[in-house]
Amino acid sequence: MKKSKSNIKIMAELIVLIKPMIPVIIFAVLLGISGFIAASAIPVLGASALMNILGLQNALAFKTAVILMVCAALLRGILRYGEQASNHYLAFKLLAIIRSKVFGTLRRLCPAKLEGSGKGNLIALITSDVELLEVFYAHTISPILIAAVTSIIYTLFIAYFSPLLGLIAAIAYITVGIFIPLRNEKNVKAPGREYNENSGELNTIFLDSLRGLKELMQYDCVDEKQEEILNKTITLENLQNDLKSREIKTTNITELTIYLFNIIMIFSAFLMYRSGSVGFSAALVCSVTLMSSYGPVTAISNLSNNLAKTLASGERILNLLEEEPETEDKTDGIDSLLEDINCQSIDFSYDKVKILDGISLKAEKNKITGLLGKSGCGKSTLLKLIMRFWDKDSGKILLSGNEIKEINTACLRENESYCTQETHLFNDTIANNIKIAKPKATQAEIEEACKKASLHEFIKTLPDGYDTQIGELGDRLSGGEKQRIGLARAFLSPAPIMLLDEPTSNLDSLNEKIILKALHENRDKTVVLVSHRPSTLSIAHRVYTVKKGAESQ
Repeated sequence: MKKSKSNIKIMAELIVLIKPMIPVIIFAVLLGISGFIAASAIPVLGASALMNILGLQNALAFKTAVILMVCAALLRGILRYGEQASNHYLAFKLLAIIRSKVFGTLRRLCPAKLEGSGKGNLIALITSDVELLEVFYAHTISPILIAAVTSIIYTLFIAYFSPLLGLIAAIAYITVGIFIPLRNEKNVKAPGREYNENSGELNTIFLDSLRGLKELMQYDCVDEKQEEILNKTITLENLQNDLKSREIKTTNITELTIYLFNIIMIFSAFLMYRSGSVGFSAALVCSVTLMSSYGPVTAISNLSNNLAKTLASGERILNLLEEEPETEDKTDGIDSLLEDINCQSIDFSYDKVKILDGISLKAEKNKITGLLGKSGCGKSTLLKLIMRFWDKDSGKILLSGNEIKEINTACLRENESYCTQETHLFNDTIANNIKIAKPKATQAEIEEACKKASLHEFIKTLPDGYDTQIGELGDRLSGGEKQRIGLARAFLSPAPIMLLDEPTSNLDSLNEKIILKALHENRDKTVVLVSHRPSTLSIAHRVYTVKKGAESQ
C-alpha cells in the first residue's frame, strides 16, 4: 500500500500544476488583499468619525471619514467580485487541465489499469474528486496568501501605534491562522480519507447494481443488494456527520480564541492608555483594527474543515498521475510489418500467482493457430501478453523475429486486432461501433466485415439498418449480437495479426459455422484462435493445449 502523503506535500504538489496560471493568482491575491484592507478600513474610519464627534484630537473630520467609509465599502464590493471571478476562472481552467491529465494518465496506464480495478472508484476520481479540487484552487491558494500578507500589514499598522499591541495582534493571527488549522488538519485527515474511500466503494457497488439489475431481479436479490447499498450509505453518512462535528468544534474554538484575543487587546490597550503609553485614539484604533481584521485568518481556519476531503481527493488524483504503467509505451524502437508470432517458454505471474509456466506457441503467417484449454488456464493471459498489456516474467515473444519489447507500441497496436470475450459497445450506431477498427472505412468494407461476422442479414432487418442506435453498453442487443460486432471489428481491421479470445462462445452453432468458415477462407491474416471447445478449433492448422498454465501440443 502506498504511503500516505502529508497535507503540506499534497498542497505543494497541487500548486505545481498552477504554474501556467501564476499571473492570474497574483492578480487575485492583490485584489483580495486590497479588498480586505478596504473592509477593515470601514470600522476604523467609523471609530475616527466617532472620535471627531467626541472632540478628540488626531481624528479625521466627520464628513471626510463618512466619504472615505462609503468609498471603502464600494471598493470592497468591486475588489471582492474581481477576486472571486479571478479565482473561479483559475479553478475551472485548471480543472479542465487536470481532467485532461487524468485521462492522459489512464490512457498510459490502460488497459492493465482496468483489469480488476473498481470502476466506481475511477468514476469518483474523474468526477467528484476533480470537482472537489475547485475548493482548493478557488478558495484555498489565494486565501492563504491573502491571510499571510494582510496579517503582516495589520500587524505593522498596529505596531506603528504600539509595538506591544502589534505583538498581541501577531500572536492572534498566528494562533487563528496557523495553530488552529494545523491542529484541525491532524484531527480530520484520517476521517477525510476514509470518507473518500467509502464514497468510491459506494459508487462501485451502485454501478455494479445498475449493470446487473436484471440478474438481481431474476434471482430475487434486489433486497439484499439494496440493504448493502443502504449500509454503505449509512457508513458514509456517519463519516460525514463525524466530519461535521469536528468542523463545528473547530469553528467554536476559533470564535472563542478570537473573543479572548479581542479581550486581551482591549484590556492591554486600556492599561496602556491609563499608564499614558498610548493615547485614547491610538488605543481605540488598535482595538478596532484587530477586531475587524480576522476575516483572512478566519477563512484559513474554516478552510481546514472542508480541506480534509479536498486534499484526500487531491492525494488520490496525484497518486494516479504518479502511477507507473505495467508496460511503458515504446517510442524509439522498431516499426515494421508483423506477420507471425513465436512465443518461447513464457512464464508469467499476476499478484504472485503463477498464471503461465513455460508456454510456447508458434503462429505462422496467414495460418490459423488454435489454443485449447479450460477456463482459467491462462489462454486469455497469453493473448494479453502478445498485445503487451503486461510484460512476461521470462521467455521470449517474437513477432516477425522482433522481440516484443523492442517494437514500438503504436506499431504493435496497428499490426494486431484483438477480439475479447466481452465486447464493449459505445452509445452510438452499429456502423460507428464497427468503424472503430478502421475509422475511414467505406460502407462496402463495413458490410463485407459484417457478412464475415454473420451480422449483415440481422442488421438489414433493423428499421435504421447500420444507423441503428444500440444504446448504452449495447443494451438493445443480445450477447451474441454484441459478440458479432466485436468480430466484425476484427474482420474490418487492416491489422495482419488477429487475436480471437472465445469469439463464438455466445453464438449458436449456425452462426459459429458461418464465422469459422469466414476465418478459414481469410488467407491474408495470421490468426490465433482461443477456445475451450475442440470443435471450434477444427479449422486451425495447428492446435496447442494449455493445462493449468503449461502447454502441450
